[in-house]
Amino acid sequence: MTVIRQDDVTQSVADALQYISYYHPKDFIDAMAAAYEREENPAAKDAIAQILINSRMCATGHRPICQDTGIVTVFVHVGMNVQWDADMSLDDMINEGVRRAYQLPDNILRASVLADPDGKRQNTKDNTPAIIHHKIVPGDKVEIHVAAKGGGSEAKSKFAMLNPSDSVVDWVMEQLPKMGAGWCPPGMLGIGIGGTAEKAMEIAKEALLDPIDIQDLQARGPQNRAEELRLEIFDKVNKSGIGAQGLGGLTTVLDIKVKDFPTHAANKPVAIIPNCAATRHAHFTLDGSGPAALKPPKLEDWPEITREMGDNVKRVNLDTVTPEEVKTWQPGDTLLLNGKLLTGRDAAHKRMVDMIAKGEPLPVDLRGRFIYYVGPVDPIGDEVVGPAGPTTATRMDKFTRTMLEETGLLGMVGKAERGQVAIEAIRDNEAVYLMAVGGSAYLVAQAIKKSRVVGFEDLGMEAIYEFDVEDMPVTVAVDTQGTSVHQTGPAKWKEIIAEKA
Repeated sequence: MTVIRQDDVTQSVADALQYISYYHPKDFIDAMAAAYEREENPAAKDAIAQILINSRMCATGHRPICQDTGIVTVFVHVGMNVQWDADMSLDDMINEGVRRAYQLPDNILRASVLADPDGKRQNTKDNTPAIIHHKIVPGDKVEIHVAAKGGGSEAKSKFAMLNPSDSVVDWVMEQLPKMGAGWCPPGMLGIGIGGTAEKAMEIAKEALLDPIDIQDLQARGPQNRAEELRLEIFDKVNKSGIGAQGLGGLTTVLDIKVKDFPTHAANKPVAIIPNCAATRHAHFTLDGSGPAALKPPKLEDWPEITREMGDNVKRVNLDTVTPEEVKTWQPGDTLLLNGKLLTGRDAAHKRMVDMIAKGEPLPVDLRGRFIYYVGPVDPIGDEVVGPAGPTTATRMDKFTRTMLEETGLLGMVGKAERGQVAIEAIRDNEAVYLMAVGGSAYLVAQAIKKSRVVGFEDLGMEAIYEFDVEDMPVTVAVDTQGTSVHQTGPAKWKEIIAEKA
């Protein structure tokens, strides 16, 4: 009879969440390194380089891969012969582990979970509660798989109840353009087929926990329908030309995972859940001997990569930049930002737009300024700011026209593409949208030399900060004419890939 102690569960969960906050799985590193070597689009190649450099820095510095340290999802398999030395429920043990991990002083993780989701949306302050799935299985051990899922990729999840005769492949390819680049490709797509609506979503999420092994499957060939789907969808998604960060290129997904489950004769439920470039999960087993010990990876597991800066790199002084200078920037140009950069994301934008509607003055003058869509991790030690990568820009689209026309804002920095409403507002106001690489949060933070709150301090990580930046790398994603690299890039590379076939 195995006896599992309460604190062994709690400490193991806490240790695993810290571990995955700064260590990518080796299979992901290997797949990204191969994608880097294969990539021919310079913009996409640089994006992958930034992700890999950031990953290595996080592994050595023990700081988060992404500023969005995720909502915690846990799959627990409890052996039927296990007994517990505990006064908490299993869920409470796991949530105490989450609490312990996210509040660890040596590596504070950003708490992103909000209670009252359609009301006050109040931050729970410790990232609890986790999403927990249980199974009671034969045996005398407890197996736990811990994952931390970023909100940007989770937001791109899709579900449909297809007719039994409908094509899963056709539906997936129909959804892909709607997902945009906010899920930070290249990553993985987990696809769940069958069961009921909630079961399809659950197995799609669970599929993402499996290691990247598509090359092994390609070598041996499929043995069932799920494996046939993996190969067909993998090939078609990468032929779409979407590429790293949606910039166009050869690699959009590193793997496709498919799990299925028996379903009702009248139904074919199908779910897609993407996993981003901040792939974070770990598996461990408790056997009664104490908390789990996760073995640190070797530094040589990471490739040595140096970014190759092209001829079109321009240094920009944000303190003196003019509308005339901004008009000279072309889609795909690499810029290095210097000077004072404001921040603001969902909650700050909502509050500013409400204040504008009421005729109230804003806490900071935005005329001629640039705003960065970010919610940074709290700093530790002598850090100015913790990891501070971009958040998905499309969530700010509905605020963009008001912000540009009512404040004189000149430019925005975020992650992934802008929707047509925002592109039209950018064009009409001769503004600009710049893209920073999602999944390079610690690397971006190195460019931030000073930080202070200048508005809405009560919003915590969603407050308005003013950063002093030095050589912060960004790409011109939408120019003053409304040309979007996220539209032109994938279209171009889809044609190039088709010509190679």
